[in-house]
Amino acid sequence: MIDRQSDSPPGVLQSALRGLACRCPRCGEGKLYAGFLTLAPCCTACGLDYAFIDSGDGPAIFIIMIAGAIVVACALIVEVKYQPPFWVHAALWLPLILATTLLPLRSMKALLIALQFHHKAQEGQLVDRAPK
Repeated sequence: MIDRQSDSPPGVLQSALRGLACRCPRCGEGKLYAGFLTLAPCCTACGLDYAFIDSGDGPAIFIIMIAGAIVVACALIVEVKYQPPFWVHAALWLPLILATTLLPLRSMKALLIALQFHHKAQEGQLVDRAPK
């Protein structure tokens, strides 16, 4: 196990690149995933416990919005320009929907995890203050 805690923390760009590569946000060497979207319990290189990770629905929302804009724009252009039958639309857009949603999902989730680690994001907490 490599002790990387004494190294200086990575910058935002380096953290983002580690996320896009689906690597450990701290060391950049260990794998982040044990399956397609299943996180590993910890980093095999530096031992970072991945229990803090909670990306929620953020990656899926980003992917849905980007993929939706791409597919809808393409479908409208093809419909207006060529007016094909509905089966052509199904043959064209179903594979494009799968490609634009499933392919970038791992990288987007890993990117948000790396940025969460970089900015030390955590669950919000109420602060006990005296009333005014």
